[in-house]
Order: sequence, then structure tokens, then C-alpha cells
Amino acid sequence: MKNIEQMQEQRLEALRLTKSGAPRLPSNPFFGVGPITDATTDEVDSRLRRIAFDTWIEKTYRKFDDKGNDIGGFTTVEISRSMHRGYPADKILTDMMRAIHRYFHFPKANRMAVGLGGGHSGFTVCVQHLMNANDASQRVYVDTPRPESDQSRAAGFFRQSWATQLIEMQRFAEKGCESRIHFAASEGVIPTAAELSALGVSIFVGVGHETTGANAYTSREIHELLNWIDGDPANRHAVFDATSMLGAMPWEPELVDAVMAKCCLFMPFQKAIGGVSGYFVASFTPHALALVEKNQQDPSWAIPRQLKIAPPIDARRPLSAKRSVDAGPFYDAAEDRMLGGVINTYSALAFAETTFGLLQSEARVGSLVELNKRSAANRAVIDGWVESHPLFSLTVTDAERRGAAVTLLKVEDAGITDPAIHARIIARSKQLLGYEGFTHPNGEFEPGLDAARYVNAFPGTPSDYRAWVGGIREPADIVALLENLQYAYLRAKILVIEEELAKQGVTFAAPVKAGAMVRKDDPEHAYTVLIADLVGLRRGADGETDDSEIRTYVEEKGGVFHAGPIGDRAALEKGRIHFFYQPNLSTEAEILPQTDKGQYDALIAAATFIPKASVFPFGGVRIGAGTGNMGSASWGGGNGEGGEAPLMNTPGINSRATAQMAMKAILKVVPDLPVDRLHQMVANGDFDTGRQLKDFPTAKLEGQKIAILGYGNIGREVAKLAKAFGMKVAIYARQRHQGWIESEGFDYAASPVEAATGADVLSVHIGLGRLDAATGVYSNAGVVDTQVLDAMNDGAVLVNYDRGEVVDAAALDRALSSGKIAHAAIDADLFKDAATGKLSGPMVPYLPLEERHKGKLELLPHAAADTDHPSRVTGAKQAVDQIFDVIRFKSVTNLKGDLPQGYVSAGGRTPAGIGRVTKRVVSEISGNAELLEELRRTSEKVAAIVGALSVVSDPSHRDRIIDRYTGLLAENAGRQRALLEQLGLYGPAAE
Repeated sequence: MKNIEQMQEQRLEALRLTKSGAPRLPSNPFFGVGPITDATTDEVDSRLRRIAFDTWIEKTYRKFDDKGNDIGGFTTVEISRSMHRGYPADKILTDMMRAIHRYFHFPKANRMAVGLGGGHSGFTVCVQHLMNANDASQRVYVDTPRPESDQSRAAGFFRQSWATQLIEMQRFAEKGCESRIHFAASEGVIPTAAELSALGVSIFVGVGHETTGANAYTSREIHELLNWIDGDPANRHAVFDATSMLGAMPWEPELVDAVMAKCCLFMPFQKAIGGVSGYFVASFTPHALALVEKNQQDPSWAIPRQLKIAPPIDARRPLSAKRSVDAGPFYDAAEDRMLGGVINTYSALAFAETTFGLLQSEARVGSLVELNKRSAANRAVIDGWVESHPLFSLTVTDAERRGAAVTLLKVEDAGITDPAIHARIIARSKQLLGYEGFTHPNGEFEPGLDAARYVNAFPGTPSDYRAWVGGIREPADIVALLENLQYAYLRAKILVIEEELAKQGVTFAAPVKAGAMVRKDDPEHAYTVLIADLVGLRRGADGETDDSEIRTYVEEKGGVFHAGPIGDRAALEKGRIHFFYQPNLSTEAEILPQTDKGQYDALIAAATFIPKASVFPFGGVRIGAGTGNMGSASWGGGNGEGGEAPLMNTPGINSRATAQMAMKAILKVVPDLPVDRLHQMVANGDFDTGRQLKDFPTAKLEGQKIAILGYGNIGREVAKLAKAFGMKVAIYARQRHQGWIESEGFDYAASPVEAATGADVLSVHIGLGRLDAATGVYSNAGVVDTQVLDAMNDGAVLVNYDRGEVVDAAALDRALSSGKIAHAAIDADLFKDAATGKLSGPMVPYLPLEERHKGKLELLPHAAADTDHPSRVTGAKQAVDQIFDVIRFKSVTNLKGDLPQGYVSAGGRTPAGIGRVTKRVVSEISGNAELLEELRRTSEKVAAIVGALSVVSDPSHRDRIIDRYTGLLAENAGRQRALLEQLGLYGPAAE
């Protein structure tokens, strides 16, 4: 290469061009497929397609008894058991041939052969049957240069192999003469009709197609070829290797139809859909079939039986009987039947996969006309992209002759003049395009992009990349491919230059890994955090609440835990986060003097109301879900909107505790067995079971309806508990949750009234909603009104462990009076001014009701969610984590409201099994290889057994499966459910 300074400049320029990172990936990284492909985007899509294929097999290929009654479908397992003869294998083969014949517009007059092998075998079939060394008048034209000529010497064996085969067949035949073969002066050129006639050609062989050379025939050339055939159709034949032509003929539809009708085409399908063995199909015109039959009466060479398309009519006389295409492995479209079978195929599934893949491709892309149009359109996309990206050029310079199925690209990098260096960069780029990746001299590893596989150009082809870009591809995928080729080349260039510089003693430090957390805190600053609520609810040996778990947790993370307010700020250790624990702060008068000037950088609180004038420059975390008490203007109040610091919460931490308390409230009165009275009677010896038990009838929870308003973390947990008791569960939530609600076995209600209709219990978990700044009223205030309560059954139970304001207290008063509601449990905030004794808070409207309806109300001071010690500790630990992340990395977890400038969102975090299934949850469990593997094994067993039960129709066969696998099914279904819950995968997906 050039000198060190120039290499440094080249490296820096490549770094600049790739600083934005890798482009988006194509939907499918494999660029070496033909016109029929499953086109799956990834492993999941592929597995789902396989399942869809199994289902299609079962529905398409049915079993019939001797009376013609449908008795079930064949399975892929049954078909794979060597079913290559008889029914349904014969039907599967016929269906495939019919589908290919129909889709690619072969005329009914042209028969289509099928045989084992790939592209070369198909080519051999056509040539061996059409060319005859015993016919001295027969002349052959091949549209590729003569092997070992100057024009072809650089092409390598693969590009010369077709023509070599033709020469050898003539050279080694008794009456052969290779001078009967005419070769083109350059690759893929069709002479004029007059030129072919002047040479006395009777067979044109088109092998210089774009699979390797990426050149297409022009419309003019095809017209000339067809004119030549039309001059003597009975004695002039054209045969093409159609591997790339099918679905990528960039000509007008009428011309495409003419080629399909007047020419013979062979097509390898071994890579069509992933079949178990390779095979080919080849179409023949009626005149070509007549030539085949004539040649077989005076054959010049032996043809292997698996390639023989004109077998003996009398199978007992394989040498002397007449050989005819009428007995060969042909699909006759006019009669819609196979004339002969395929020898030793073992390919029934491969044939079925091709039919399925073709139907899928047709549904996705459209007709053959559309496929050809898309191929031409993709070619235009490439032309336009290359024109605006000078780093690349097209190997085929003539736009009309440029392939519409395959493209060849060269890199034109003026900075790289050494061919060996260029070759190294290209090779390294393909490592990055695949899965290998590469390692820089400084040890930095760049993982493979998995963006483009099979993009190698054939040896001898003057290009660097080759890719299939036909109509099966979306234009956006073509652009993604090209962008990734450019990116991979530039990254590989950086690597190779670094390797060359390393030889000169120049090295580079490894950069910070992409995605790594970068510290943004100031090592010269002592950060302060106020903890304004209890972080432990259990009493210690001294009778005080125990904060030791959180103290230890903070210290293990590198923080400092202080009991009490800030003292001497100057004495605080710099570069550390200091937590000041003051759980007894309650009133604005106590809080503001410590927080009005930003004395604390951040805040952790639970139930304490934080005044608007309190300042916390780095944000705050509320232990729990609702943030209505977080009134600081630093984050814009309880909605977290418009502030300069982030507001966060810890949703789901106390969901189960709250749900369990709600169920406890229900169970106290339903079933309505008077437990206390019965206890006293039994204790007094004043009860006779046989005589008196009938006097205490009751009804179990099972079968009763519970209406739940809200499908948040708590509402969902209550629903799960109610379902466990056998209750009918109806849930009101926003419509977008309907699918998830119903998938969990609950009924969806479009309104609170609909949910409450006929309900025996109503549990509210809807939240206050948004605060209207103008009115000071929350959007969900009074949702439970007279209409909702009247819709319930008489004597129903109301549980409001949400917010006091969501129930209209006056409506509840009337419902209690009428007997519509027999019992209500309310859990709401109640505050008492220490100086005046005045009460405030959402519980106040309920207090008069307790006086009027003695024994019908149970009132709690918002204790259901805040009296569970483990939940509070877990929430406090998560809040500590969130504070560390927001101070050190400006990273916000569980954001509530707006994300302030300068911060990044780290998504949501809830305990496993609580709330939505997020991408973060799935990402975290993907690292738990052991549990994930166990989940896979159990799921596959469940799917296998259920799949068999769903498809097996024979009663005795089904009974055998039930007998063998019932225990295994139950065991793995239970384990699957437990693993899903353990991994946090059982629940609705995050929006």
C-alpha cells in the first residue's frame, strides 16, 4: 500500500463513512436462491412456515376408505416413510408438475419431464436426447466461448463445463465430430436468424445465462432466435438453462410467452424449498419430443435410466423394444396426468414442498407477469443505486444486457491499487456479511452482520460480489443488500489497513464497545438522595422498622447510607451517591425547608406527598405505580410532564400484595357463611351438625361473576386469583387490550356498565387517570357511578382498593341503602393535621357512610399496597437501582411522562410475571440458557403430542397416542406453564 500517512487518511475516511453503524438488514440474508423460495425472514418465520406446510399437507392429501369416505389427512411423517410410489405420492408429483406448468405459462402442448439431479443433470437430459452424433447433418450452436479459448480461459471450470460436456460427447462418440459445434465469440450472445441459418444450425443451446455471468439476452436477440425457429419449427430447436431465466425475463409478456412455447427449458429445483433431494424439470416442445423419439431409435450414447425420458415401451425388453416419450416421466398438461413415473425418487416431500412454496410465492408476489416485472424493477433499483454510489460499478456495462435475476458488482476504490490488498478486503467483507465477523489487531471483535450470504462471484468472473436479486425480493431488500455490501467493504478496508499499519508499528486503542454504558457523573461531586418513606415494614429487635436490607444494598452498590438529614455537605465523600433516610417526613412544612433549594439531587418516596416547590435536579422514583403524590415541579408534577428531571416509578412491585388484600376483602363476606357466629356456637357446645347445618346455606365463589375495571398489573393479578377460585371474570379496559384479555380466558367488556352487568363482585383497579389542570379533576373520578352499581346483581360486593375518588360516594350511599350493594371495602388515603386534627384525603367522603350503614363498610387508610414488607423492600431496591442509573448514566427506567433532554430511556422493568411481557424481559431470559432450553424441550413435546392428536383421525391410532403420551402431555404442559410464569413470559405483550 501507500505510505503510513496515506493509509491513515484512508482509514479515517472509512471510519467517517461508517460512523452511523450498520444499515438495516435485508429480510432474508440468503442471496443464492432461484425463482421459487420460501423467502422466510428468520428462524422463527422458517419454523412457522414448516408448521404451515405440515398443516397444508394434512388438508391437501386425504385418506379414503374403500367406499371413498374421507378418514383423515396424511401427515408429513407418513409421507416421509418411503412413500414414493402409489397414492398420495403420485398425486403429489402430479400436483407439483401441474403447479409449475401453470405458473410459468408453459403451453399445454409442451410436455414437462422430471428427473433426479440438479442443473447439470437437467442440462444433460436435454442435450443427450436432442443431440445425436449419428446425424452428420446436425449442427449445434452454443452461446458461450469454446472451452480453453482465449475468451474463456479465465472463466474456470464451472463456466466452461457445459460446453466441455458437449465437446466430449461428440469427441468420444463412435460417429461424433466436435466440429459440428459452433461457439459464440463472447458470453451470452445470440446470433441473428440469418447467421444461425447460414451456419446450418439445428439446435441452439443457451447456457451463457446470468446465473454466473449476470448477463441477460436482449429483446432483439430473443426475437431473432424465435424468427429462426419459425423458419423451420420442425427441425430447429432451442434449449435454455432456465435457472435464472424463470421469473426474470425482462421482456414484454408476449415475448416471454413465446419463449415458453417455442423453446425447451430445463430448470433445477434442488434448492427450491429445502427438499430432501435434488431434482429437475425440463419442458419440451412437440417438435423436440419428436426429435427425441427419433434419436432413441438410433442412439449414439447410453443414457442413465434416471435421466432417460424415452424409456422402452415393453419393460421386459429394455434393449430392443421401441423407446418412446409416451412412457417417460412427463407431465402432459393436455391430459393433466403423468405419463410415467420417476425412478427411485424418495422425493414426495420435496415435490410437495415445491408446490407449497410456489403457492406461497404466488400469493406474496403475484403472477409470473408480476414476478418478471418485479425482477426488471429490482434491476432498475440497482442501476439507480450504483449510479449514486461511485464506490461500486456494474460488471455488465450494457444496461439492456444486464441480468434481471443476478447482479455482479465490482468495487472501484482508487485508494486501493494493490490487487492482493483488494482481494483481502473483499474476502474480509464477506466474513462480516456472514456470521464469522472479524477481529481487529487491537483485539476488537466485529460480529458478523448476517446480512448477505452466498454473494461470492464465480471464479474468473470480473466482479467482487454476486447476488440473486430477482422478483422474489422486495426493492427495499435490494437497497439493504447494497448498503450492507458497501458498509462491509469499508469496515473490512479499515481492518486490512490496520493490519498493514500494525506491520509498521502503528497500533490503535480499542474503542468503547457499542451499547456500553458510559459514566456521565462528576467524580468531584457528592450526589445526595432523599429517601422520604419507609424502606422496610418489618420491626427489628429495637422495635423500630428495619432498614438494614436497603442499607446493605446501597453499600454493596458503592453508595453511602445515612440515617437523618444532610449534615456537613463538605464532609461528604466525592464521587459517591449518598442516601439520606428520613421516613418520618410527612407535611409540607417538614419537607420544604430541606428540599426547596435542590439540597438533594434526587428523591425516593412511597406515600408521602411531595410539594410542588421541592427541587430535585436529577429526578425522583415513586415506590409503587401511581405517581399522584410526586408533586415536585422538577418533573412537572404527578403526570411527569414538562419538567427538567425524570419521574420514575416501580410498577408491579406491590401488585400481588394488593390483589391478595382485595381477595381477602371479598372472602370475608363471600361465601357469606357467618363464621364468627358458628365459631361461638361450637365453642359453647351449642350446635348440632345434623339438625342445624341446614339453617346456614351459602354459595361458593365458583360460578359467580366478578367485574374488574382496569387491566393493569393489579387488575390482572386479581383476575388470575378470581379465576383460580372458579369465578367468571369480565374485565373493562381500553379496546387494544381485548385480544390479550380474551387470550387469558377472561371476558372483555367495552364499558364499566357492561362489565358490571350481572356481576356479584366489582373490583376497581383503573387508576385516577390524567389530571385536568383547569378543573383539578382526574379523568377517572366517579367512574363507578349509579349506572355501574345498578347493573350489578342485588346484594353484590364492591371492592375499591384503587383510589378513593374513582367511586362516586353518593352513588354508593344509595346502593347500600337499596341493598344493591351488600358490602363495600374501601382503601383510600386519610390525612390528619397534627395541629388542628382536621381530616383530609379521598377517604373523607366515605366516613359518613360508615355511620349510616354500620357493618356494611370496611374502610382502610390505603394500607393494602403499603403494608407488605417484601414488596416494599423489593421496590426500594429497584428505586435505588434507578437512582444509580439516572445519576451515573442518565438512563431512565420506568419513565412516567416526558423524557427530559439529555436522558435516555432504558424501557420498563417489572417483577417476573407481573405486567406486560417487554422486549427487556425477553432479552434478559435469552441469557438464561438452561431454563430457555428446558422451556424449548417441554414446548416441543407439548406441540408434538397436540399436533398428533389434532391430525390423527384413525380412532385406534389416536387411542394408542393417548395411551402412550397422556402422562407426558400433562407433565410437560404443567412444566411449560410454570416456566412461562417463572421467566415472565406469561402475559400480554408490551405496547
